[in-house]
Amino acid sequence: MTPQTASPIVKGWCPGALRPMMSGDGYLVRIRPPMGRLSMRQASGVAALSARFGSGLIDLSARANLQLRGVAEPALGDVQDGLRDLGLLDSDPAAESRRNLVISPFWTTGDLTQRIALDLQAALVDAVDLDLPGKFGFAVDCGAAPLLRETSADIRIERGRDGLICRADGAGEGCAVNADTAVTVALDMARWFRTGTEKRMARLVRPLPHRFKGAEARPAGTVDRTGLAGFAFGRIRAEVLAALGTVRLTPWRMLLVEGGVVPDHPDILRPDDPVLRVSACPGAPDCAQGLVATREVAKALAGALPPGKGLHVSGCAKGCAHPRPQDYTLTGQSGGRFVLIRNGCAGDAPVRSDLDPCALIAAPHELFEG
Repeated sequence: MTPQTASPIVKGWCPGALRPMMSGDGYLVRIRPPMGRLSMRQASGVAALSARFGSGLIDLSARANLQLRGVAEPALGDVQDGLRDLGLLDSDPAAESRRNLVISPFWTTGDLTQRIALDLQAALVDAVDLDLPGKFGFAVDCGAAPLLRETSADIRIERGRDGLICRADGAGEGCAVNADTAVTVALDMARWFRTGTEKRMARLVRPLPHRFKGAEARPAGTVDRTGLAGFAFGRIRAEVLAALGTVRLTPWRMLLVEGGVVPDHPDILRPDDPVLRVSACPGAPDCAQGLVATREVAKALAGALPPGKGLHVSGCAKGCAHPRPQDYTLTGQSGGRFVLIRNGCAGDAPVRSDLDPCALIAAPHELFEG
């Protein structure tokens, strides 16, 4: 076996249901439910597929997708057939890749978020000429104030100062739109972006055309976590998902239970549980690129995390579980140790090195002192 190094392999694409990705515990099958919603039948069906053909463990991703873990290669066809029967499989891998959008989960029937998201989903499937980078995505966030600012997305349709805007990620202003024009402008922006060589909007070195400017963005709002079911590091056991009924996926590794009644279950965390301020990838050995186990360390550190602060524990420098800067980030290194990054991402320069996982578990407060 080739020894692992601290430089991860960047594949440049995300797994799907039609294009699963091999991980340390088997194939990872990512499901992108339409409108980010699973009906009771779909939720119980996904749970049954996970229990029968996978490990029985399901992860919530940072882009409000579901990931079935531990699927063996001979079972991939059975899983895909089951997802097709549930209405959760795209027509082909290219359409699945384009339909990469995250939707604010608090939409109501007929509101702007639902109307625009439905139109955008359909338009992306039909846009066969739109060849976007694998991780390029859209956000539809049309409530009273934007709630998805910390969620990775390249083009955002959201509430601005004076109405809806379509905004490039990283830009302080966008183009004024309405329910009839938002999708057209978003696809126009995506096609303009494709004329350059950048992989993500936030890395643009070109100035945006004037047509994508002029409308000021609005400050982000605060998420009301009433009716949200939280799970440690976004991991759900299949039988728990099956018991929740109809749910909507969120990018906060929580599920919105339709009807607002969250069952009392030991796996479901209270909205104020400090574990929900900690993100952690599966780490070694579940992830083939993980250089160190992550979640035992993350659980130990959660209780010592300073109020209002966030922590990311990453098994390698890719930082898949939290691609944006965090107050504290621990990144795994060769030899099973960690480095600490402050106010940065998993691949940034550390302020401390050679941190022993066992020492962190034994004395978690020491990481945050000073």
